[in-house]
Amino acid sequence: MNNQILNSTNLQGIEDVDRAIILATQAGLPLVSRPYEAIAKQLKITEKEVIARVNQMKNDGVIRRIALVPNHYSLGYLANGMSVWDVPDELTDQVGAHLGGLKFVSHCYGRPRHLPNWPYNIFAMFHGKSREEVNSMVANAALFLGDRVRKHEILYSTRILKKTGLRLLSNKPMQ
Repeated sequence: MNNQILNSTNLQGIEDVDRAIILATQAGLPLVSRPYEAIAKQLKITEKEVIARVNQMKNDGVIRRIALVPNHYSLGYLANGMSVWDVPDELTDQVGAHLGGLKFVSHCYGRPRHLPNWPYNIFAMFHGKSREEVNSMVANAALFLGDRVRKHEILYSTRILKKTGLRLLSNKPMQ
């Protein structure tokens, strides 16, 4: 579980204790009922200080977000298909909101087209236990979206990629 995604442009002048918090959490929060308390004990500071500093780093843009990154394969979702959609530009927000709201879609976002070879401007990751299941889910989404979609395809994962944010290598102060 990757608990934070760092913004590399905002790491200059970071305090040593904040760097220590990042290093202690960058591989994931401890899987205990009070993860910030566990981090605080490790760093010999209070839980309140850890929480306050994490919140401040989020407010300052050092940490963009704290997020759960599940391993879909270990959860039994072996067919992971990135669906790509060619949607009129004026409908991207509407179609993206629908696709992103589906319970079996982990993320959905817009990207620029690269015509004439790549007409797709919406990407939505569908997760299923089989390719047939994902094919059915995408087909149902396309049926619902109707003529708002000109074309779509599914690109299946062929290997698992490591999902992590920026990693700090040491507890040394930044230059």
